[in-house]
Amino acid sequence: MTQITHPAIAASPMTPVRWVMLAVMVVFYAAAGVIHLASPDAFLPIVPDWVPSPRLVVMLTGVCELAGAAGLLTERCRWWAGVMLALYAFCVFPANIKHALEGIVVPQLPQSWWYHGPRLLAQPVIIWWALFCSGVISWPFSRRSGETKA
Repeated sequence: MTQITHPAIAASPMTPVRWVMLAVMVVFYAAAGVIHLASPDAFLPIVPDWVPSPRLVVMLTGVCELAGAAGLLTERCRWWAGVMLALYAFCVFPANIKHALEGIVVPQLPQSWWYHGPRLLAQPVIIWWALFCSGVISWPFSRRSGETKA
C-alpha cells in the first residue's frame, strides 16, 4: 500500500532542529489541550463576547490542541496538523488580546505586562513554529527553494 503524503514534506526534511521543535510543540499543545478540557471554566472570562457557546468553544479548543499534537506525531498527518495548529493559533489571538487588555485574572497565569507583552508578540512566532516544525515552510532557514539548513 502506498502512503499518501503531502508534496511539501519531501521539500522540507525533518532535521534534528525540526524534531526538537516538533517535540516541544507536541508537549505544549498536548498539555494545553488537557488543561482546556480539565478546567474550561477558567478560560471563559477571556473568550471574546462575540464567540457563541463559550464553554463549548473552550472545550473544542482543547480537542483541537490534542488532535494537533497527535497529528504532529504522524508523518501522514504532520503537514495538515501544522497548518491547522497555525490557523488555530491565529484564531485564538482575540482571546489573548482580551486577556491582556482587560486585565482578566486567569488562575496560574501572571497578570502583568511582563507576561502579556511577550505573550502577544509570541503569537506570530507560535504560528511560524507550527508551520516550520511540521515541514510546511522552511523560512528563514532555506537558502534556495528546496534547500534547507535546519
